Amino acid sequence: MSAHDPSAATPAELLRRRVADDPSSPLVTFYDDAAGERVELSARTFDNWVAKTANFLVDGLGAEPGGRVVLVLPPHWQTAVWLMACWSAGLVAEPVDPASVRGRDAAEPIGSSGPYQDGEATPRAPRNGPYILAAAEEVLGDVLTDPAAEEIVGLSLHALGGRLADCPPGVTDYADEVRGHGDRFAAEAAPEAPALNVTKATFSGAELVAAARGAAAKWELDARDRLLVDMPFTTLDGVLIALLAPLASGASVIIQRNFDKATLDRRVSVEHVTVVAGLPGPNDASGSPYRLP
Repeated sequence: MSAHDPSAATPAELLRRRVADDPSSPLVTFYDDAAGERVELSARTFDNWVAKTANFLVDGLGAEPGGRVVLVLPPHWQTAVWLMACWSAGLVAEPVDPASVRGRDAAEPIGSSGPYQDGEATPRAPRNGPYILAAAEEVLGDVLTDPAAEEIVGLSLHALGGRLADCPPGVTDYADEVRGHGDRFAAEAAPEAPALNVTKATFSGAELVAAARGAAAKWELDARDRLLVDMPFTTLDGVLIALLAPLASGASVIIQRNFDKATLDRRVSVEHVTVVAGLPGPNDASGSPYRLP
């Protein structure tokens, strides 16, 4: 699939077309340099995880279209899976930096409750309702008292989706539950439905797809590209660079956690990286995407 394909109207459709066009090539590669982990997922394998997670959300947790899912997760392949599963099920994903919940006021909800604006800067209603909360194991102790969380799901983030070392009462172990759900998910969210809350703005699925196509065109991405990304999913740019622009263009992405900069040159060579984002570039210290010579 290429960035100029006009037919996909939602993120879920972008993934479906990627699976149809190129099911076996790597879509997401993940490194955790602190743990020494590397995980590689083809489009088909990624899609299976997305379907299982969407089924888990709907059938296991009772999520309904329009509901909100707060993701207290670091850059990780499972974070990308959860984002896409939310969009497939018509849920609104709200990524939150795990560092921001440490030492928080236990009586305060983790998810934002103020007014959001959509991609056209039109005010939306405040997000005050309850939500499903998915949190990394390292911050579970900080989120257990969230008064707005209807359900709390813990993710170990171990290689290949291992279980929690210790699952607290009232927490659902994602790895323990998700494998029993089906690897096909048939529901489809409406393109205009809200899909992502980031930085006090709400974006519909159609707006995300349009932004992904624009980013892919701006960075001149195509199916030959491999993006090395060291960015969180807590901003629109992070979501576009680390997931949606690669999907829209046919490229693949390498997501990093606990990045060891000493590995950069070797990783660029071994992974055949063509574009780097989130690291200071030769002409731009902001970390904006830049193409390697």
